[in-house]
Amino acid sequence: MDFTQTHAQTIVGGQAGFAVPLIIAVTGHRDLVAEEIPSIRDKVSKLLTDLRKDYPDRGVSVMSALAEGADQLVAEEALRLGIPLIVPLPMARQLYVKDFDTVKAREKFDFLSSRAAETYELPVTEGNTIESISEYGAARDQQYAQLGVFLCAHCHILLALWDGKYNEKLGGTGQVVRFHHDDVMPGYTTEVKGSGLIIADDESDLVYHVVCSRDREDGQPDESLEPGDCWWFSLDEQEPRSKILPESHRRVFRYTSEFSQDAVNHAERIRDEAWPLLDKKDHAVLPPGLRDIDHVFRAADWLAIHYQKRTHFALRATHILALLMGLSYIAYSDVLPEHIFLYAFLAFFVLATGVHILSNKRAWHRKYLDYRTLAEGLRVQLYWAAAGVNVGSKTKYTHDNFLQTQDPDLGWIRNVMRVAGTECDATNYRAQAGLDFVLREWLGDSGTGQLGYFLRKGDEKVKRFRRTEWMARLAFWIGFAVIALFILVSTELEDALRDPVVILMGVMLLLVGVRQSYGDSVADGELIKQYEFMFRIFSNARRRIDAADSNEEKRRILRVLGDAALGEHAQWILMHRERSLEQGEVFRMSG
Repeated sequence: MDFTQTHAQTIVGGQAGFAVPLIIAVTGHRDLVAEEIPSIRDKVSKLLTDLRKDYPDRGVSVMSALAEGADQLVAEEALRLGIPLIVPLPMARQLYVKDFDTVKAREKFDFLSSRAAETYELPVTEGNTIESISEYGAARDQQYAQLGVFLCAHCHILLALWDGKYNEKLGGTGQVVRFHHDDVMPGYTTEVKGSGLIIADDESDLVYHVVCSRDREDGQPDESLEPGDCWWFSLDEQEPRSKILPESHRRVFRYTSEFSQDAVNHAERIRDEAWPLLDKKDHAVLPPGLRDIDHVFRAADWLAIHYQKRTHFALRATHILALLMGLSYIAYSDVLPEHIFLYAFLAFFVLATGVHILSNKRAWHRKYLDYRTLAEGLRVQLYWAAAGVNVGSKTKYTHDNFLQTQDPDLGWIRNVMRVAGTECDATNYRAQAGLDFVLREWLGDSGTGQLGYFLRKGDEKVKRFRRTEWMARLAFWIGFAVIALFILVSTELEDALRDPVVILMGVMLLLVGVRQSYGDSVADGELIKQYEFMFRIFSNARRRIDAADSNEEKRRILRVLGDAALGEHAQWILMHRERSLEQGEVFRMSG
């Protein structure tokens, strides 16, 4: 999905390309009732128009397979409104068109598909062949089940033009809606217990249900529904059907919009300064879908560094001001009791409070953590896609493995990843060039790749942590020496030394306390353990891959490595969320 072309309408301040579009996938009946179609069109048009108005910084795209009936109706409304159309086909085009019974339906399909911004042909499902899916039957139904799963996995809202009746038709609208909610599609999903998303808060369960009838015997909607009803339909325990967008999803969309705004606002600097995962020479041998992931990675990585610098500025400024507050108090209480020192104390406190409020108001710390987590998720997503790694389930993709049971607010990160990986997930890339690229660029050696990174950064953290420990030991031994000095010297000399030595001790303890507080705020000790752990798992993966005798074994190791990396990144963000400096900490440090 080309962010710079497909979504060129998502323009803010003259820049385009970094905004993450809001994807609406379509599922619905082919046999709509003619009398209801005008009303359905109005409701679809209103939904698309409202979403585009509510999220102007992102833009909206529609994903439709262009089957007769609901798919084509929504696609027509999208194009009428100037909304980009993404077309995933359940199989090769020449096989799919057999489903269009009339010349008119085929012509409409050809016209709509010619207007599509992106078109993907999904691969043949495991166990089937081109020949087996060429005829109507169970094998062909598997392709439609795969399409339903793909739509659910790569949209933010599933638009269902549906009678509200669940049935057993594989890949049918009822089953697609059920899969979107429960991760279960009888006849296609093989996992008996499903996934962790079944019991976790899930940002990917959102359905907009337009109730419709079917042009067949007993085609009226479910008895609890009326034709023309519209609902937001989710797994919310208190209100599964709502006329307004549920707040939990609104919050996820808001964070995604915030990322889009930040990326667009800094688009020029991101293009000039961000480090890519792909070089131009890689573009010639690797699948084009990787560029989409790399494009979003560059934005996330640059923004993470950008907000990391601001977060560290706030921490350093606050700690320095806390140190100055402590020195002012020592000067007033132990050196010269002049009010100027009290005024200085208050001034430093006001400045520290101002920095703290500014940092919180602009969410520097949260954005740094969220954007870094997004970047690391995209890193694994890109390298898995390049290497042809199977995530272990035909109904799950890389983004489904990330942050499943964590804070639901972090669901916006998966929302970005599901868009970035759309084109890669629609293909089955398994070339040797991709695997070689991943082994070289992701694993690397002691000087390159993630192995080199974790080795280098671990050494840096260890040196800083040792400096803090050295300061603490120095303060301890100075204190010990002072006590020994007071014991050994005469009373007269002790009186002469007491004040300056006590002041020196107070300043030393203050310095050590502020330094340790800063080290705790940036989690130096925990990061050392994390870098050591990551270096070990990458070293073990490198060793095992070098000994592997098949590409499939190498891909299996890369899958395990990616799972471990994603799990560690999830723990990282939870750990660092607890490290933000509270305002009361300023008083504790200065005391």
